[in-house]
Amino acid sequence: MKLGIIGLPNVGKSTLFNAITNAGAQAANYPFCTIEPNVGVVAVPDKRLDKLAQMYNPEKFTPATIEFVDIAGLVKGASKGEGLGNKFLANIREVDAIVHVVRCFENSNIVHVEGSIDPARDIETINLELVLSDIEVLDRRIEKVKKQLKADKKYQAELDFFERVKSTLERGKSARSMLCSKEEKSLMDTVSLLTNKPIIYAANMSEKEFKSGIENNKFFNVIKDFANKENAKILPISAQIEAEISELSWDEKKIFLEEMGLEESGLDRLIKACYELLGLISFLTAGKPEVRAWTILKGTKAPAAAGKIHTDFERGFIRAEVVSFDELVACGSMSAAKEKGLVRSEGKDYVMQDGDVVLFRFNV
Repeated sequence: MKLGIIGLPNVGKSTLFNAITNAGAQAANYPFCTIEPNVGVVAVPDKRLDKLAQMYNPEKFTPATIEFVDIAGLVKGASKGEGLGNKFLANIREVDAIVHVVRCFENSNIVHVEGSIDPARDIETINLELVLSDIEVLDRRIEKVKKQLKADKKYQAELDFFERVKSTLERGKSARSMLCSKEEKSLMDTVSLLTNKPIIYAANMSEKEFKSGIENNKFFNVIKDFANKENAKILPISAQIEAEISELSWDEKKIFLEEMGLEESGLDRLIKACYELLGLISFLTAGKPEVRAWTILKGTKAPAAAGKIHTDFERGFIRAEVVSFDELVACGSMSAAKEKGLVRSEGKDYVMQDGDVVLFRFNV
């Protein structure tokens, strides 16, 4: 999974990126501090995988990973190249989802490019630039389809659809706000539109305000209303707190979170939100050679899941030997789970479930 982090300059974007990836991206109090995109890969926290590692003591431990791409702060005119914006936007066109960091705190020592804190205005500024950039991309696609139409009338429906998408964008609305049929959605996915990507608004608060209760933050409620209208997700977070957590050892982190009254870090909450947003789950494989988590879409059938491990597994799929994580742990071993009849033999139509521990049988 690949996530793009965007936002205006000085909203806490790079601070948050640094904290969640420990990549040491530059974070300074002036626009365009980040010139080239910062890329960081983090392991997906999964207590189930940790437990399997205790059971099997594997030679190799491989969690699922997420790649974060942090681009420079966007400003008005970014879609036209202001502040090198067009180059920056190109860097996130291939991500799976967007994390839009919005500043929800006052601090006279940290300059805001607009001179004041106004989340609704800031969101609209960024969204407009994404829309304008998408219109340019769509114009090129429409021109291509028009040429194809001259040779074959079957492209008329495609042209009509893309012109409808462009009309939506020209009204300042995102592509994701459109109601599309299954066929239209597939067509939309052939064009890499930024405003068609799932989005999470990360409401970045000061440590003090985050501790005192997010519902008391007037800026957070503004973003919440905005997200609800757009069917987007919102995640309250404090880049300042995440930066502190990132410097701690595992034991210190646990104590810190308990003192804060938090069950998990902002990174953990962000990853969960992204999995939910993208409709992802994990299945697990376990043995002495390796304990590993594999990320798939909800609804994936066993052969396609096997193909995530190796194409031969899918091509020569025979069956999947499946046990739920909870049942495996309760039994203490795969052999004990088999003795109790808890290991199921599933065929090609089996839909994988989150937390399935699987051994695929195949023959090629």
